[in-house]
Amino acid sequence: MIVESVKLDQFRNYKSLELEFDSGTNLFYGDNAQGKTNVLEAVYLCGTTRSHRAGKDREMIRFGQEEAHICMRIRKGDVPYRIDMHLKKNRSKGIAINGSPVRKASELVGLGNFVFFSPEDLNIIKNGPAERRRFLDMELCQLDRIYLYQLSNYNKLLVQRNRLLKDYAGYPEAEAMLDIMDEQLLQYGTVIIEARERFVRELGGIIGRIHGNLSGNREVLEVTYEKDTQISQFAARLKQNRERDIRSKMTNCGPHRDDLCFAIREVDIRRFGSQGQQRTAALSLKLAEIEIVKQSVKDTPVLLLDDVLSELDSRRQRYLLESIHDIQTMITGTGVDDFVENNFKINRLFQVTDGTVSQKN
Repeated sequence: MIVESVKLDQFRNYKSLELEFDSGTNLFYGDNAQGKTNVLEAVYLCGTTRSHRAGKDREMIRFGQEEAHICMRIRKGDVPYRIDMHLKKNRSKGIAINGSPVRKASELVGLGNFVFFSPEDLNIIKNGPAERRRFLDMELCQLDRIYLYQLSNYNKLLVQRNRLLKDYAGYPEAEAMLDIMDEQLLQYGTVIIEARERFVRELGGIIGRIHGNLSGNREVLEVTYEKDTQISQFAARLKQNRERDIRSKMTNCGPHRDDLCFAIREVDIRRFGSQGQQRTAALSLKLAEIEIVKQSVKDTPVLLLDDVLSELDSRRQRYLLESIHDIQTMITGTGVDDFVENNFKINRLFQVTDGTVSQKN
């Protein structure tokens, strides 16, 4: 899969912008706060319905405007697709594929696959569990529509259950309602746990090899899925935690509390690893994500690298650039020196200055 072009209207700091991409490496360079990241954000948003910044739609609309529009053309093999996305300040986003509106944003997910890598992702290992769950969910939602559907239902139900727990004293029928909700929570949660188990097993085999190459085979990285509850115990734990949930006014058991553990020589590097170990593990995680997409959908994802090279030493820079030579990549940076020093081929070069983009080759 490749992204052929993107057109922006009133998106972030762009009044209007049209770009055509090369199927190889596309580099956007310029000073900070000029709009480089906004281009990558638009591509990722139009391909996945979500911003990597996790902002609200109205935050992505150009200041003083009511709507923004993104039009992206992609090609999968010989089949072209046009994706149109309208962002509105006070309403849900509108999406159309090849001119036909889709009823739910989830219908777009899986049409293409995108891997986004930003400096913030280098902290995914040492940050809280929510970051690692978000990684799991973003990848699985692109690869598995059933997972996306079940996760959406689970999250909606979790909000409803927590709301009921907060107002428990005001509802005489609250106990019966919780019984029904728990049955549904178990149903959706079981699918989520099973999918995460499969994904982490596959991830473990790939990330170990990549991390070995990055570390010169001096370290072996292991990743394990830390389930908050086993499927066989989920129903019992929901029942056992009922009084605790009522007192704390929140659901204390379920896959919304899962985590991933990264360990080297049985040492948990989330807490005890050096910054170098954590960054190498995070880089390995993103490169493994690319490999999983290739194996799962028999296609290459589009890689979006947002100013990551400046955060890596020369060895990690070189390994990263050597690993992505065969997929379409969009990279941002303040200059081109790192790419020249690594003899990395740049197929299309764009300079970004205050919301304007000019092609330089």
